[in-house]
Amino acid sequence: MHHKDLESWKQAINLVTHVYEITKTFPQEELYSLVSQIRRSAISIPSNIAEGCARTSNADTLRFIDIALGSIAELDTQMLIAQNLGYLKDKTIFEEINKTSAMVSGIKKFLKQSKT
Repeated sequence: MHHKDLESWKQAINLVTHVYEITKTFPQEELYSLVSQIRRSAISIPSNIAEGCARTSNADTLRFIDIALGSIAELDTQMLIAQNLGYLKDKTIFEEINKTSAMVSGIKKFLKQSKT
């Protein structure tokens, strides 16, 4: 399975792009704290999907898919913090996070079922 063929990887790339657009509007004092952390979490999602797909065993791939799911949860938490601080104007990011999570969870389910 090549990561560039996966709809979940493409969705995660779109999520990263949206995150960058949103965080451009955050206060300058958050650039090296919350903005940096949010961007790292977002970037981690497609990166771990790609790295998992490059592995030769389902177990290794699953480990990286789990890391991607952890990064999704981390991003969701950070965006909630940004919302609570009044920085988040575009709330559609939560829909994208949920969609990405569902798609990546689908990969995990598929890999677990094909594990023999």
